[in-house]
Amino acid sequence: METSVIIIIAATGLVALAAGFFIGFSMMRSAQKNKWQEMRKKAEEEAEVIKKEKILQAKEKFIQLKADHDKQVAEKNKSILEGENRIRQKENSLNQKMEDYKRKENELAKSKENYTFQLEMIEKKKSELEKLHNRQVLQLETIAGLSKDEAKAQLVEALKAEAKTESMAFVQEIMEEAKNNATKEAKRIIIQSIQRLGTETAIENAITVFNIESDDIKGRIIGREGRNIRALEAATGVEFIIDDTPEAILLSCFDPVRREVARLALHQLVMDGRIHPARVEEVVNKVRKQIEEEILEIGKRTTIDLGIHGLHSELVRHIGKMRYRSSYGQNLLQHSREVANLCAIMAAELGLNPKIAKRAGLLHDIGKVPDGESEVPHAIYGMKLAEKFKEKPEVCNAIGAHHDEIEMTSLYAPIIQVCDAISGARPGARREMTESYIKRIKELEALAMDYNGVMKSYAIQAGRELRVIVESDKVTDTESDNLAFSISQKIQNEMTYPGQVKVTVIREKRSVAIAK
Repeated sequence: METSVIIIIAATGLVALAAGFFIGFSMMRSAQKNKWQEMRKKAEEEAEVIKKEKILQAKEKFIQLKADHDKQVAEKNKSILEGENRIRQKENSLNQKMEDYKRKENELAKSKENYTFQLEMIEKKKSELEKLHNRQVLQLETIAGLSKDEAKAQLVEALKAEAKTESMAFVQEIMEEAKNNATKEAKRIIIQSIQRLGTETAIENAITVFNIESDDIKGRIIGREGRNIRALEAATGVEFIIDDTPEAILLSCFDPVRREVARLALHQLVMDGRIHPARVEEVVNKVRKQIEEEILEIGKRTTIDLGIHGLHSELVRHIGKMRYRSSYGQNLLQHSREVANLCAIMAAELGLNPKIAKRAGLLHDIGKVPDGESEVPHAIYGMKLAEKFKEKPEVCNAIGAHHDEIEMTSLYAPIIQVCDAISGARPGARREMTESYIKRIKELEALAMDYNGVMKSYAIQAGRELRVIVESDKVTDTESDNLAFSISQKIQNEMTYPGQVKVTVIREKRSVAIAK
């Protein structure tokens, strides 16, 4: 019973608790619902406000776009109106030109009619003048007793003789003026070229002096029964002259490369102290290889110094060989370097390519250092060598033509020829043999004596001037001008000489009377 009461009381309590929970939940839900309705209402009000603002902004944007569109339309209308105005102006101008054209066309037609009438009048007067001229010619032939052709021939001959005399004087004057101007300009270019190039004078010979510390070394060099010196001469191809000259041995050979090999080999043998035939041959071969390497190095250094690139290695080796070759006592490499620099400067003065001129100047005497014996002139051999190694045609022609063996085909050839002469004719650059100098002077004087009326001829100023004395009764003043020109042309065509030769013809008339 008690248990039932307790259960009932507990159930009643649970029911009451559930009822209270339900009532509280219902109240809370109602309050939440009211709050959501308020938030919804507030959001709708804010959305309405935003909507109105957006509508206002859209209206303002539309108004702005409409204003811009109206402005663009107005500008286009204005441009169209301006175009229409220009078209009207052009149309008016074209109409005006058409009227002017029609007016000028009418004037031209009238002028043509007048020209035709005047032309007919001129033809008529021309025929009348021809008739009158023929009548006068017949009268003159009757009076003179000569026909028209005979009189014309006599007149032509008289005029020809007079014109020839006057023309010679005129030609002489023009030639003198041209020669003075050309000489002045040529001297300016040559002097400027030489002034801009400084080089030393190089004189070499066929003998090299080898200095030794004492004469005791001479015996060691000669060796037992002369075997050492014979081995040296056989290995080097150089003659060793050992005489009473104190502390000196002479090495004699016309090939400078061989002399240099002999000098260096002898120096190494003396420094080493071991001098015997086997050692001599070993040292000479070693030195010869060193000289070959040095020759190639000299060629490379020369091309680098002159700024010449792209040369074949064989040409570079030949350039190095020129260091050990001389011409009339002038070192060939130094001469070629000097010619190359002169050519570059002169080519630049004349508006040509200085690089091509410098290249040709350096290679112009490369034919003087052949690897073997050559039967052709050095200029032709050098040209063929340059052609073999694909040098430019201008360079090849300049090499081959610098001594007139072939025809010159470019302006570089005479530049090379002139610069070669300048370098060779420089005082102290070369040694000229006395016999060849005397022979050239005699040939120069004998050349002038071949002409009629020449009494004496003298070559002066080391062959740079020829004075010709003529007989006054056989040669006139006019003929003396022609004689000077003829002699100069003959010298130019038949002789080889440095620089230029001035020809002076002297004609003197002396009248002598004796009072007793």
